[in-house]
Order: sequence, then C-alpha cells, then structure tokens
Amino acid sequence: MTTPVCTSASAAAAPARQTYPSFASYVRARQPVLLRTARSLTANPSDAEDLLQTALAKTYVAWERIEDQRALDGYVRRALLNTRTSQWRKRRVDEFACDELPEPEPVPGGDDPAERQALHDAMWRAVLRLPARQRAMVVLRYYEDLSEAQTAEVLGVSVGTVKSAVSRALGKLREDPDLVPVR
Repeated sequence: MTTPVCTSASAAAAPARQTYPSFASYVRARQPVLLRTARSLTANPSDAEDLLQTALAKTYVAWERIEDQRALDGYVRRALLNTRTSQWRKRRVDEFACDELPEPEPVPGGDDPAERQALHDAMWRAVLRLPARQRAMVVLRYYEDLSEAQTAEVLGVSVGTVKSAVSRALGKLREDPDLVPVR
C-alpha cells in the first residue's frame, strides 16, 4: 500500500509553481541548492555529496507518489535530515570528533588574498560545532531562508522550539572564540 506524499513545507522556498516533467529535470534544476543544504549538514564535502545522493535515491523511489510538485524541495530536505540523523546514529567507529581541524601551513610572503574565504571557513566551523538540532534549524532559517513556521514544519517541531533553539545557537556563535578576531 502506498501513501501519497503531499506537503507544502517548502512551497515558499521553491520556485513559484514550477513543475518538473521528470526526476532528472528536477535534479538538474535544484541540485546546487540541495547540495548546499547537504553541505551544511555535514563536515565533509564528499559526505554531503553522498548524503544528497542517498536522499535523491529515496526521492526517486517516491517520485510517482509526490502529488504536489511544489513540495519537492521540502520532501528532499526532510530526506536529507532523516538520512543524516540515521547516519549520525550509526556513526562508524573510525570517525571521531577532534578539538581542532588540521589547517595547512600559511603561505609565507605578504597579504592573504583569501580573507573572505577565511571568514566563510571560520563561520562554517562554528556552525558545525553546534549540536545537530540547532545546526539544522540555523541552516534552514538562515542558509535556506525559511521562515520560523516553515522551519518548524520541516522539522516537525513547534515555532517556539525553533525560536528558542535558534536563539541559543546564535548566542553560541556570538561567543565562539574562533569568530571573535573576525568581528
């Protein structure tokens, strides 16, 4: 027995009333945005690509059951979050958290032309240090530009939970020692 999937969690985030004739056309059109979401949920770009591939495989299986084409992004985002949560629960033993990420030796000789990239990297490291739930809420609110209500709907929590968790996450980011010199 199959149940039709019809949600409108990301109707505002998706292009207005755009329909996709095939799964391949949807992937071609939305892959950069979805990859950015996957990248925000993982610490490694390769893991993000694998995560997106897995979520797209799950979406492909359900493609015929998705009645509302405007809900596709929400469906895939939910698949990304669920898959990442499952991966986190089954985390391999050879993966471990460390206090500092290894950084390449600075190149001698003058100004660093990648100051903007350094800020971007510092911000991502700070976001990745947030607890998974807070990180997901910050990513959906600020990187995916969803409203509090849309974020709450995607994650299946109340709007108040989103507000308080995002507030705590922003407080942690404000106090992050790696971001202090950048301010």
